[in-house]
Amino acid sequence: MRRGILWTLVIVVALVLQSTVFAQIKLLDARPELMYLLTILVALLEGPASGAVIGFAGGMAEDFLLNMPKGITALSLTLLGYSVGMVRQYIVSPSALVPVIMVGVGTTVGLMFNGLVKFLLGQLGAGWGYQLRIALLAGAYNAILTPLVFPLVRRLAESSRAKRVFRW
Repeated sequence: MRRGILWTLVIVVALVLQSTVFAQIKLLDARPELMYLLTILVALLEGPASGAVIGFAGGMAEDFLLNMPKGITALSLTLLGYSVGMVRQYIVSPSALVPVIMVGVGTTVGLMFNGLVKFLLGQLGAGWGYQLRIALLAGAYNAILTPLVFPLVRRLAESSRAKRVFRW
């Protein structure tokens, strides 16, 4: 119960920051995508199931709170969280660059998939060149934010895990 409340608060804080502070910080029409950043980091730290759950909850919250077409972002983030969680199992390097690279590439791929789904549903307003530029710049933004956000998310993930109790 405590874990669910904690992650719900994290999602709400990320959405509030994304819609207020980071909405004003744009470079060539691109802005950081905090829900993609959060989903990828949780998937890296906790695995595919937690990544998919956080992605779905954050995507649905973003779709409803930011008045976007319902379910497209939730689908993108759920698949992204699950995929990153599965890829995490094959990463053996303890390098500090792994989260930065995963967030940059994951955000870019996730936003391109989001654009593909919007295109298939007739919701994509701009062309593919514009979509690719936005995805690449948002991936770069999120990669730059990763060293600041990763320690916070890691600490939250560690503190929310159930403590193992061994009984004899």
